[in-house]
Amino acid sequence: MEYTQFGRTLLQVSKISYGTWQFGGDWGHVDREQWDEGKATVRKALELGINFFDTAQAYGFGLAERMLGEALQPELRSQRDKVMLATKGGLRMEGSTLLRDASARWLRQGVEQSLRNLGVDYIDLYQVHWPDPNTPIEETASALDALVKAGKIRYVGVSNYNAEQMRAFERTRRLDALQPPYSLFRRDIEREILPYCEAAGIGVLVYGPLAHGLLGGSFTPQTTFAPDDWRSKSQFFHGENLQRNVAVVEQLKRLATREGMTIAQLAIAWVLAQPAIDVAIVGARNPEQLEQTALAGDIHLTQETLQEIERIMHEAVPIGGPAPEGM
Repeated sequence: MEYTQFGRTLLQVSKISYGTWQFGGDWGHVDREQWDEGKATVRKALELGINFFDTAQAYGFGLAERMLGEALQPELRSQRDKVMLATKGGLRMEGSTLLRDASARWLRQGVEQSLRNLGVDYIDLYQVHWPDPNTPIEETASALDALVKAGKIRYVGVSNYNAEQMRAFERTRRLDALQPPYSLFRRDIEREILPYCEAAGIGVLVYGPLAHGLLGGSFTPQTTFAPDDWRSKSQFFHGENLQRNVAVVEQLKRLATREGMTIAQLAIAWVLAQPAIDVAIVGARNPEQLEQTALAGDIHLTQETLQEIERIMHEAVPIGGPAPEGM
């Protein structure tokens, strides 16, 4: 596993981060067996050299954080400095509605809850999950700066922010990290967001490099999803959009096979080949899945392969993911 300095921070992190979104319930109900499999996958991540773990308060509101904290308990007790924990806050439930709330009060409360869930005294990277239009960015930035000074968190990041929002944040407090969505099927951050991060020295860890499973290579035009899986309600995973993109994936699979790798490895290695990207977050439901995808952290694609990927992607339909309000 290759490691890198994350932005301007002192964090030396694996280029693959293990993400726990799938254990929050948005891809369907998580039972005890899946919880145990999640913990086993975290242990496999450590074995593979992954030292960077990403979770969030809103992933099951404590569910994913507790699973991660339990799985990492031996290391968190005896080798805390060897494990880098990233979590996110700024979402809350009001009845059955998921709301954005990056107010100082909710962020302080969220940090305390995340510390308890993870079973730690500090969080390495705390990120605002989504921009909150109802809270001044100065309030959000000031609150997080105060939490750094209090020793509760080491570094401050945002997720799903655009360049203008990051500039506004940095008028109050320097940003250490951005977590945006990025994959072969979702490249809008290349226009303004990645150049801003590169110029400002902001570390970038991207989520969704497998395009919500599309780049795993197992979908067909007939693939369907469980009713409690957000993809069952998404236009990107139905009809002609799915059909066209499955055809693109088939071409990528043939290229990957020629290069001696899986399509998932090809897709993640492509993300890591982009100069402004430090880390790719990879989710896996079981150790076997992660064992395959984590190998992408050591793969360096040739210019010829990168050019062939660009040619294939001309036929793709760009896809997005859910906003909190749509979950």
